[in-house]
Amino acid sequence: MQIDGRAYRTIWLDPEDGWSIRIIDQTKLPWALEIVRLTTATEAAHAIRAMLVRGAPLIGATAAYGLCLGLRVDPGTAAMEAAAAQLAATRPTAVNLRWALDRMLTVLRNTAPAERVAIAYAEAARIADEDVAQNQAIGRHGLGLIAAVARARPGSPVNVLTHCNAGWLATVDWGTAIAPIYAAHAAGIPVHVWVDETRPRNQGAALTAYELGKHGVAHTVVADNAGGHLMQHGKVDLAIVGADRVTRRGDVANKIGTYLKALAAQDTGVKFHVAVPSSSIDWTLADGIAEIPIEERAEAEVATLTGRAPDGTVTTVRVVPDGSAAANPAFDVTPARLVTGFITERGCCPASAAGLAGLFPEH
Repeated sequence: MQIDGRAYRTIWLDPEDGWSIRIIDQTKLPWALEIVRLTTATEAAHAIRAMLVRGAPLIGATAAYGLCLGLRVDPGTAAMEAAAAQLAATRPTAVNLRWALDRMLTVLRNTAPAERVAIAYAEAARIADEDVAQNQAIGRHGLGLIAAVARARPGSPVNVLTHCNAGWLATVDWGTAIAPIYAAHAAGIPVHVWVDETRPRNQGAALTAYELGKHGVAHTVVADNAGGHLMQHGKVDLAIVGADRVTRRGDVANKIGTYLKALAAQDTGVKFHVAVPSSSIDWTLADGIAEIPIEERAEAEVATLTGRAPDGTVTTVRVVPDGSAAANPAFDVTPARLVTGFITERGCCPASAAGLAGLFPEH
């Protein structure tokens, strides 16, 4: 994707040394574009935990490269397993983290320590490249949903509501839920995005609005609670969100607030789609509400807000009274019955065990 005319991925090898990892520090967006260099597995783990990188697919790719960095220090089996465990413990909800590490370890456990570094970097690069290809395919398949609305309402923009950030900043490139929007924009279809602010970390206001603006896609940021109102008044043609984990029967864990959007969509007849690569599907789980672990993050994310003051400085202020406790579940689970369907790299399907199995019969 483009930032001021320059193409970026969200993670890449440092071209100067060929082994350290460069990432965009997403905690600094939209006020500053800062590139961070990662040199150890511990630094990679911190980048995931502190959300310098976030989004299920990007977390997976970062963990894969983080394991590479750990192997540079010690390619022995004990050190490798310890680095993988350190990375796996950073965030519990997004299944891509575990998926990427399991994939890396499956290859590396059958490799002699002297060969592990080179093989690890090659496998991490494949994970990153496959993510890009999958997201491009999601964009192609989701384009048809937007094009169908455009054909039914010629001359009017297609209004898509999304939640959190499921664009290229949440992946290695292109994004999941935003990929069909980029495909529609490239195809010349007029599209407008309602961008939920996504409290408490404001990934919609800070990240989705940032990347849509850089790409020239029309958008409007709205408070999280405005989505139902917009749907009631016919201002949303369809909703597309991403996912951090999907169970085999179609329950969806995504950023907190997604469940409420799905309820509003069902009540108003708005189609509610989830864009998800196969790496985010957890075939070992069925009941999302009972089985998906929900990350509880720090109270400070709810109690404070960060923004740019009139003098241009970026500052954090407290918005909750001293002494008031704050709860911060980072995700919620939307039952499959509230999801119209999935958009995957293999096509679209109903949100059900049969629908997913039809696209992924190997599981």
